[in-house]
Amino acid sequence: MSEQTRWAKVIDHTRCIGCHACTTACKSENEVPLGVTRTYVKYADVGTFPATRRAFQVTRCNQCDDAPCTTACPTGAMFRRPDGIVDFDKSICIGCKACIAACPYDAIFINPDDHSAEKCNFCAHRIDVGLEPACVTVCPTEAILIGDLEDPTSKVSQIVGREPVSVRRPEKGTYPKLFYSGAHQATLDPLAAVRPDGGLFMWSEQPSGAAEVGAGYPGGGRSRAAGGNSSAAAVLSYDVSHRAPWDWRVSLYTLTKGIGAGVYLAALLLCLLGVLSWQSSVWLGGAPLLALGGLAITGALLIWDLEHPKRFYFIFTHAHFKSWLVKGAFVIAAYGLALLAHAVAGLVGGLQGVSATRWLAWVTAPLAAFTAIYTAYLFAQAKARDLWQSPLLPPHLLVQALLAGGAILLLISPAGGVESGHVRSLVWVTAAVHMLLVLGEVTLTHATAHAKLATRQMVAGRFAPWFWVGVLSMVTTVMICILGIVGPWLDPIIAGTVLLGLFAHEHAYVQAGQSVPLA
Repeated sequence: MSEQTRWAKVIDHTRCIGCHACTTACKSENEVPLGVTRTYVKYADVGTFPATRRAFQVTRCNQCDDAPCTTACPTGAMFRRPDGIVDFDKSICIGCKACIAACPYDAIFINPDDHSAEKCNFCAHRIDVGLEPACVTVCPTEAILIGDLEDPTSKVSQIVGREPVSVRRPEKGTYPKLFYSGAHQATLDPLAAVRPDGGLFMWSEQPSGAAEVGAGYPGGGRSRAAGGNSSAAAVLSYDVSHRAPWDWRVSLYTLTKGIGAGVYLAALLLCLLGVLSWQSSVWLGGAPLLALGGLAITGALLIWDLEHPKRFYFIFTHAHFKSWLVKGAFVIAAYGLALLAHAVAGLVGGLQGVSATRWLAWVTAPLAAFTAIYTAYLFAQAKARDLWQSPLLPPHLLVQALLAGGAILLLISPAGGVESGHVRSLVWVTAAVHMLLVLGEVTLTHATAHAKLATRQMVAGRFAPWFWVGVLSMVTTVMICILGIVGPWLDPIIAGTVLLGLFAHEHAYVQAGQSVPLA
């Protein structure tokens, strides 16, 4: 064996008989609870009767050389060992599920017993004492092989170097070290085989809850005309579903964070335009205090969403700075301190405080803008979710923040001495820009089938009601403002409509991005 070991695995599907021995051995060896799996065998029936065949595919962690789960993990709980094995440390896992969102192979899950992220780790505890992984020793046909890619004499190195092998989703650039020999494309591509009519999977349990992501192409039917994606007329016969990692709390967090950033930016913009006085109560105290309230709710939602909420401080004490979850946490913390300094200076500093708040804006405004947009980079680290890989997402989030901030200012404009007409203009202009960006997201050609299907789920599928509530809310807001319908009673309605519309859009966008099967 070479000095620099790089463990890899080859699964020979010309030998696999679909017996599930690897699944049960893995569960026994690693004490994997019922309902979740580190490895499982997928079945697809290819062809049209009577010219059919059954193809198998063993699904598990791909032990990537450039593993996105390790980059996204905020505490380093997911890490790559020097020998190439991607392992995990449950003692520092906070259960943020960023690794699940990042994995293009849907190989990671939350263990329901200990609430920590888990996956196949090559049975590292066995490797370290010179034993083979449990799945390798139990396979009756020797369909699973392990070896060192850096050792030219290992069987795995020879197969990878000399024989035709495949990997799953090579376009993701993760450099997986799980190679398939003789695997049918209908099993490697998560969208190649369609779901069976009526959800009649063989033996498998396919829950239909809102958080469940069913296996296979979601069009249904066995023909391309019925929505199938496979020219080989492949249909799934056995597979497992997965749960979307991020629920409505993440959808709501994008709104509350937008409020926290946007109310300050909107107040600053109005001051720069001369609409709002630098000595107004809104600028000196109202805006920073409301922004702090938005950040407080954001933090509460993020901690609530953790599987280990008591470990939330690990983001700071075990910070892994490649993760945008960590970068965002530090930016929000810095922004919160800047807001607090602004509020103190503005409320108790008198004329000197007014001057201080203007100087503080040079620091606070960039932090506010970065607070608004960093989620775009967090979503971009979720390599599994093609819908979120949009270069327009950072400016779109900034526009949404200004829109949300304007809505909040509209609510307080009577008490704060702000001319509501100017605030209303800010709201309808940002609402119109928001709608233009949404129109671009749903009408431009999508680069991948995954992004196209996610958009379909958002516009015409499971999350369409949320999406169209968002659209209708914004259209209503713009039309009321353009037509000049006025009245003090109307401002709270406009603000509520805007906030509802933003949440509805964010919920549709976040959930639809997780709705397309990856495995």
